[in-house]
Amino acid sequence: MSLITRMMRPQASVSAESVLRELRTGIGSKSGKAVTIDTALDVVTVFACLRVLAEGMAQVPLKLFLEKVGGGKDPAKDHCLYDVLHRKPNPWQTSFEFRETLVYHVGLCGNFYAFKNIVGGSIRELIPLDPETVTPKRNADLSITYYVAVNNEQKPFPAEAIWHVKGPSWNSWGGMGAVKHAREAIGLSIATEEAHAKLHANGAQASGVYSVDGNLTPEQYKALRGWVEESIAGENKFRPFILDRAAKWTQISMSGVDAQHLETRKHQVEEICRAFRVMPIMIGQADKAATYASAEQMFLAHVIHTLCPWYERIEQSIDVNLLTDADRKKGIYAKFLPNGLMRGASKDRADFYYKMWQMGAYNPNKILELEDENPYDGGDQYYVPANFAPVGQEPFE
Repeated sequence: MSLITRMMRPQASVSAESVLRELRTGIGSKSGKAVTIDTALDVVTVFACLRVLAEGMAQVPLKLFLEKVGGGKDPAKDHCLYDVLHRKPNPWQTSFEFRETLVYHVGLCGNFYAFKNIVGGSIRELIPLDPETVTPKRNADLSITYYVAVNNEQKPFPAEAIWHVKGPSWNSWGGMGAVKHAREAIGLSIATEEAHAKLHANGAQASGVYSVDGNLTPEQYKALRGWVEESIAGENKFRPFILDRAAKWTQISMSGVDAQHLETRKHQVEEICRAFRVMPIMIGQADKAATYASAEQMFLAHVIHTLCPWYERIEQSIDVNLLTDADRKKGIYAKFLPNGLMRGASKDRADFYYKMWQMGAYNPNKILELEDENPYDGGDQYYVPANFAPVGQEPFE
């Protein structure tokens, strides 16, 4: 059987359905903890990483632009998607909230789905769908059909009706989520935190052995067990333990490393950050060796290496799945504007603007636009130093 023949065969939906089932019921990990969407979000590091990514995506403007024939661009405010993407995707969400939801779904489950409410041939709303309720299936012609659970019934929707934003993908039509592929790191973090919590619930003290002479009847054992628990629990946890009738209490020793778990928990923070490609400093895990200068570079690297791939992923998904062929031929495209995140100190910005103005790349109004200030008459004029001239032309000619 040829490769193209194998590719054209209908793809079994078992893998997609099994992933969705595991998202609901939990994926087992070697730590013994089942990792679900809810248990993963209960891990502070997971929640913090997703929040950093989501807010980084949501706090910058997302706009449609139209390429100008002579160069440059203008906001495509007349397009039906402009307001949907920039301000109001649906009646109950702002653009900020919508993009937050998008990143949470893609980051945790690998996929974000939204129903396109098309009226008169134009997209008027984007309705987010719970990724646990959507099952994508690839057909014999390589098209995708999305089955959405509605009132306990699976209803098919063509690809044209669903906006599907995928995370990194192995099979090319379904994203890979952290719940499945980072489950070992998340599961171990859950187990470590639970063990640490139980340890401190007992005053960070190990249990011991209470021994008496002779055999205990079931009634005596039950009564003694209750008395011991009452004597070393709650407010009595650190009080002297009084024994009689030749009873002995043997404390089980515990090392400081066992009592702290700090190194293990710190390692799990770093491990989960690796899965989400978020630097630990962005979620408050400070590096003792970091200085102010190095921290500033880390924040810049976060925008370039962590957020920019997300910007490009969503921009291209909008261009391909929400804009029409005619829109793209006309020069309409989506663009995030993260310049505000990359602003340095006022002195650094002033030096940069001066150099761009001096070489004639920016005019004063362009600088004012980047600083969210109003332009002024005459500010569109470009300036270059008097001793500069085009190649082959003498200055002052």
